[in-house]
Amino acid sequence: MLTLALSKGRIFADTVPLLAAAGIEVAADADSSRKLIIPTGDPGLRLIIVRATDVPTYVQYGAADFGVAGSDVLDEHLAQAGDHALYQPIDLGIGRCRMSVAARVGFDYEQAIRRGSRLRVATKFTAIAREHFARKGVHAELVKLYGSMELAPLVGLADAIVDLVSTGSTLRANQLVEVEQIGEVSSRLIVNQASMKTRAAALEPLLRRLAAAVARRDRETKP
Repeated sequence: MLTLALSKGRIFADTVPLLAAAGIEVAADADSSRKLIIPTGDPGLRLIIVRATDVPTYVQYGAADFGVAGSDVLDEHLAQAGDHALYQPIDLGIGRCRMSVAARVGFDYEQAIRRGSRLRVATKFTAIAREHFARKGVHAELVKLYGSMELAPLVGLADAIVDLVSTGSTLRANQLVEVEQIGEVSSRLIVNQASMKTRAAALEPLLRRLAAAVARRDRETKP
């Protein structure tokens, strides 16, 4: 049996229709069920529900054959683990947003990041932030936070934050502004390398159906 790792919330809600379009019905709603192992209409496929940040770990170590993870989570995992033993065959195009640097309105970010300067940055994406500022030659002191990121510049904990931004409404509500975009973020289908080799007969047809479902959705939603 194949195992697909998903997280609750938006990724689960957006992946289920793609699975349905690929001919696989999910037997339960992860947000309303306490079950962590969910059967599907395909007797050869089950879902496991894990934290979003844990999906790459389950896939990397073979507890799941494949999974769906945001590229932000995936980049952070690979940067910290130092192990690229994951295939990323499909960009599912769900959960689209961007990774950005934000600071207080009126903060002179350009002056603050002049080469050789020091900057205190609050983020939960420490590996991504470290790499970004290192490329710019900025000495960034990183403060690890897990939530309420927007508060850090307002109370003097940090000069700036690195976080996911979708509409920007939360930043505006807290008198913050995007000062630099690091990159685009979307959810990817990731596959365990060993599973791809040893279980190809079961995995590859499913991956083709999912890729076709993504292509159909994109054609239908294209302006």
